[in-house]
Amino acid sequence: MSISIRRHPRFVFAAALGAGSLLLAACGSSSSTSTSSSDAGAASSAAPSASASSAPASSSAPAAALPKTLVFSPLSLAPAALKGLSEGVKGYAGSKGWEVIVQDPNFDPNKQVQQLKEVIDSGRAGAAWVIAVAPASMGELIKSAQAKGVPILVNGKPSEWGFTDAQAGVTFDYIDYTLAGTNMGTLLGKCINEKLGGKADVLFGQAPTGTAGKAEYDKAALDALTKTAPNAKVVQTIQTPDRAKAQTDIGAALQGHPTVKAFMSSGDEGPLAALGAYAAAGKSLTCDVAGTAGNDETLKQVKAGKVYAVNALQFPADMAQSFDTLVKMQADPTAKGLVLTVPQKIVTAAG
Repeated sequence: MSISIRRHPRFVFAAALGAGSLLLAACGSSSSTSTSSSDAGAASSAAPSASASSAPASSSAPAAALPKTLVFSPLSLAPAALKGLSEGVKGYAGSKGWEVIVQDPNFDPNKQVQQLKEVIDSGRAGAAWVIAVAPASMGELIKSAQAKGVPILVNGKPSEWGFTDAQAGVTFDYIDYTLAGTNMGTLLGKCINEKLGGKADVLFGQAPTGTAGKAEYDKAALDALTKTAPNAKVVQTIQTPDRAKAQTDIGAALQGHPTVKAFMSSGDEGPLAALGAYAAAGKSLTCDVAGTAGNDETLKQVKAGKVYAVNALQFPADMAQSFDTLVKMQADPTAKGLVLTVPQKIVTAAG
């Protein structure tokens, strides 16, 4: 999964809800689409500044020598969601006959590298799954894993690690924020066309400053809205870092734009905050849409018809594909890994 600012609540959501135990229209639209995940990419070459080697190391351990032990290193186990993710990984891997070693770097990049180095050097690691605190600190560790033939999966795009593609023994996994934004903007446009005659003032809850994929996410959402409902107009933009602030800001926006009946935002907090703000103002919200969302509370509101639709990130599926990819990589740790994306699904009241 792709991340840049590590402590932001939206990141913790994106990184942590991978546990199967954590996650998982109104308006008459029942279409449900899903994006797939893996693609292997073409020529693999490390950028000149990359610190990890793209060439397989000659000292790679034979696959038969690798234990069925996964080392899982998230950012920290302090957030409940990340703790839940670790339990989900242990449960899924355990059902496949694997042992899982869960580490807790507590947001410390040096500690994360040290913990991983110790277990990889000891020979206990058969594969590693890393949600890196600081990718720039991981170059030598990736080299070490490659040299020992230990497959590793890391969060982010290859370019965020200084590569142009997947590397020998290394798989990358990220959220396609352009797709998420496009789906969100398209959904709001559809609702406006269906319920508001194709014309509406819109309140836009953009991705909070500092979150991963913000620029591409926001641009894709606005472009898709314009394409789908050309007569829709964004009259005010806010951010939705948490529900309480978002509800306050939406309420304030309604004072200046009392006729707004369409809202879209990233994450789950935005659409839920919008419902609260409109209820407090004694108003009804006709079109409420979210992207990179999909927790139980939001999905309940979709089923009830209060939220038109959400673009739901399918983290349980991503957890499964991530682990399954590492298992396959054990068979040939010198082969190039994959570039995975978190599956996404549009969820409406119809399912």
